[in-house]
Amino acid sequence: MIETMITISLVLFTITICIAVLRIILGPSMPDRVIALDMIGVNLIAMIAVVSIMLNTAAFFEVILILGILSFIGTIAFSKSIERRVIIERKRDR
Repeated sequence: MIETMITISLVLFTITICIAVLRIILGPSMPDRVIALDMIGVNLIAMIAVVSIMLNTAAFFEVILILGILSFIGTIAFSKSIERRVIIERKRDR
């Protein structure tokens, strides 16, 4: 019973990631693409957690933490890029 639920959840997470990839490709605006990219990161974290439960191991928890941090930093960088059209600000010498 548990194995069936885990398999179904992995299939559903895969479907949501495919839908998010379509949103990245066909998205009408840049904020839609950023949200879809963030959604892919969240779904990947959930998938890794489900695989960790399926394999009955805690070895993937570090991967979950690193992926969460990288996803957050990527979302902040894209948001700043959309807001200012510049990712890294450089001071000019005068």
